[in-house]
Amino acid sequence: MSTNILTGNKSPAILLGAAAAGFVVGLAANFGRKAVVQGMTAAQGEWDEGLKAEHRLTLRLFDAIEKTDASQTWKRGMLLTQLKHALAKHAYEEENVVYPAMRDHGQVEDADQLVHDHGYVKQYLYDLGEMPTADPEWIAKVREFRREIEAHIAQEEDALFPRLRAALGKEGNAHVTAEMNKAGFAAA
Repeated sequence: MSTNILTGNKSPAILLGAAAAGFVVGLAANFGRKAVVQGMTAAQGEWDEGLKAEHRLTLRLFDAIEKTDASQTWKRGMLLTQLKHALAKHAYEEENVVYPAMRDHGQVEDADQLVHDHGYVKQYLYDLGEMPTADPEWIAKVREFRREIEAHIAQEEDALFPRLRAALGKEGNAHVTAEMNKAGFAAA
């Protein structure tokens, strides 16, 4: 180790090396976190199955929020943060891959309506973030939000995604799956 005997200071080369090592470790940790977060979706196989898994995760987060009471403000805040992250990643995948594929395959109005719905998702998340989590209206807003999310999920899973899946064919579905996983990894 190179230390100046008179001052006890470490040389700039050692400090630079330590900083570089810390940077590399941070990048590796972030890459690992992204791999874990997107891994659940990718493990489902096809793009639509990955999105369905994310829908189920979203509903589980709503379940966890709805099991809290007004005294659990910290827990509510943490769960809301998790919900925001999950929905942001999910929206990024859909808005940057799936909805454009829908437009390319004749589902223009449906894709535009889903993007419109996502605007209201962001509005709900904003409103909930602005309200005190102990406020009785907060949990009422969560329940209203959940009803809207459930309707959005049903529309996607029951009608729109099966129609897109059929229109894409084998190669198209493989392409959308790969692109969606890339988008999910980037957003994770």
